[in-house]
Amino acid sequence: MSEDSTEFLIIYIIIFLISFPNTVLAFCSCIRKIHRKPIPIHIFMLNLTVSDLVFLTFLPVKMKEAADNMVWNMPYILCHFNMFFFFLPFCCSSLFLAAISAERYVCVRFPIKYKSQKRTIYVILICVAIWVLVTVLIVFAYKATYTNSEIHNTTNLVPEPQRCYREFTAMQLSELLKIRLAVLVVLSCAFIICCFCYINVIYILLKLPLINRCRRLRAIGLALGTLLVLSVCYAPISASYIVGFIRQENPEWHMKALIPTTLNPCFNLIIFLCISKEMRNAICVFANALFQLYASSKRFMLLCT
Repeated sequence: MSEDSTEFLIIYIIIFLISFPNTVLAFCSCIRKIHRKPIPIHIFMLNLTVSDLVFLTFLPVKMKEAADNMVWNMPYILCHFNMFFFFLPFCCSSLFLAAISAERYVCVRFPIKYKSQKRTIYVILICVAIWVLVTVLIVFAYKATYTNSEIHNTTNLVPEPQRCYREFTAMQLSELLKIRLAVLVVLSCAFIICCFCYINVIYILLKLPLINRCRRLRAIGLALGTLLVLSVCYAPISASYIVGFIRQENPEWHMKALIPTTLNPCFNLIIFLCISKEMRNAICVFANALFQLYASSKRFMLLCT
């Protein structure tokens, strides 16, 4: 196995072990809250967790690819799903993070309007619009990558080693670079929205004397967590898109630039913890249970010796 493949595999395994149980926990928490009382922030959080779960569910397939030294030894139909289940979530995640930042800004800046009953309907429409927009982008990317292909096909005549989303014809690359530029515009808009909203949220909260310290710290944590996600996870892939469009090529380091995007579910846990009190309590209970289990196993080992 090559060094790059080993690096991908290790990162995928760590992300899956850390993120999957916590994301499932966050999903259940959002469902319970929405069932009790649907409010905008919980609806956005539910969609964010769904986006992460879509990615994490497909991640074992990427583990298998990495374990096979980035050679696609699985049914090639799964490679077609790769475009949807691997790339769709990270585009959706950035837009839902922007929507959450806008929701927090409206909540603080216009508290009376925020309580309007129509807010829930608007939020649902925004969520649907985000999924539709990203799906359309991915469909165009899929069409550019997998149609009229001289390299990729689903027959048994594909020469070995067979790879997924690695090699493109000149026509495919020309169309794909345009789609990547559109994705870059979406990511840039999401980052600008988050910066504007959270800077104003922190400024407003610092001016209000009655806001307690914990709430201020959570707001700052939410802002920093969101900007961390967008900066660390999306800056490398954005740079890859820019360089590729300027040079009209697929950069050799493009796949390495995708590695930070896989960290997205891990960083989203920071946002869940800042927003959800139930999530914080559940994490504390889970951590305490693990500590008790470790302590019990250590006492058992001492008794055995």
